[in-house]
Amino acid sequence: MNLFANTQRKFFLFWSVMGPGIITAFADNDAGGIATYAAAGAKYGYALLFILSLSTLCLAVAQEISARTGAVTGRGLSDLIRETFGVRWTFMAMGILLVANIGTTASEFSGIATSMEMFGISKYIAVPCIAFLIWWLVMRASYERLEKFFLILCLTFFSYVIAGAMANPDWHEVAKAAVTPVFSLDSGFLLMAIGIVGTTITPWGQFYVQASVVDKGITVKEYHYTFWDVIIGSFFTGFIAFFIIVSTAGTLYVDQVDIETAKDAALALEPLAGQYASALFSCGLLGASMLAAIILPLSTSYAICEALGFEHRINSTYKEAPVFFGLYTLLIGIGAGLVLWPDLSLYAVMLASQVINGILLPPILVFMLLIASNKNIMGSHANSRLYNIICGIAVVLLIFLSVLLLILTVFPGFLDS
Repeated sequence: MNLFANTQRKFFLFWSVMGPGIITAFADNDAGGIATYAAAGAKYGYALLFILSLSTLCLAVAQEISARTGAVTGRGLSDLIRETFGVRWTFMAMGILLVANIGTTASEFSGIATSMEMFGISKYIAVPCIAFLIWWLVMRASYERLEKFFLILCLTFFSYVIAGAMANPDWHEVAKAAVTPVFSLDSGFLLMAIGIVGTTITPWGQFYVQASVVDKGITVKEYHYTFWDVIIGSFFTGFIAFFIIVSTAGTLYVDQVDIETAKDAALALEPLAGQYASALFSCGLLGASMLAAIILPLSTSYAICEALGFEHRINSTYKEAPVFFGLYTLLIGIGAGLVLWPDLSLYAVMLASQVINGILLPPILVFMLLIASNKNIMGSHANSRLYNIICGIAVVLLIFLSVLLLILTVFPGFLDS
């Protein structure tokens, strides 16, 4: 009886703490990420599944560091960067983050527009309505209610699992590809591989998971449960991405159908896997884009307000946190407005955001690792020497890939010359 009661208590405690890791990890699979995974499967089949497995492990490491730092210190990442490395570094990082997230937020609204157009609803109706809805939710709802809404949106991602199963892939070949390293010096293959890593681990994601741990009031006592929240979230990020790749590899790759966007994938799936597979793909895109369209502006508002010392809690009123909610409103307005701007190339906006994120990720990862290793900040919860070696290898690998992605994006023919 006592064993049952203890197990029940632990379950409910985990349920109360769950959220930051899972929500942040799912939000990483945003509109740009879905397009990247879909294109990877369509062009290279199952060859990039092993890269996805590695990037999922790296995501778990990065998210764990952020969540642990938030639980131990009770402070956000930008706040700690300012205190540890100075105002100049903080302002530079916040400026880059703001510019990058404006472009990425626009790409999320582009995903919303695309998915709604697949169901016959004009973007000029869908984008303003959904922009108002997600603005209203953050302005009116408590953190607890907002988090429940986020978790509901996370469920829409499982439409990709169904779409992947409907593609009737060779599961033996899929399983083999997931654990077999594949490497090629082809610039297109490398760019796609780096793109998978880059869309899985983002600068804004590190700021958000730490800020949400702090906002939820999670402390060291509850961190054991938050650790599993982060690990489970990272697993499901890779799990959903896995099925997106499988859904296009099992259909579009077989028929040699090239795609560039998530809309291309949804349209191309219909004649090959059926109308329902295409509709499921579009539903997943809508849920993913809505989740990221809320999380991205929130992460930016959290980070900038932490850095500048302004109030930054969702449970605050507008009068208590005018800068926080003002920034959120501004980012929603600009992101939605860019999608409705006539003749604006959203592909160019997304490309610029990718380059800027590639510039920002390496220093953010270094800051995170140095802070998590500092015993004056983390006490007994600082990284051990062994964990530092593991994290260091992951960070160096991510920095190398980020720099290579930046070079290949700016100079596409770099490896061919």
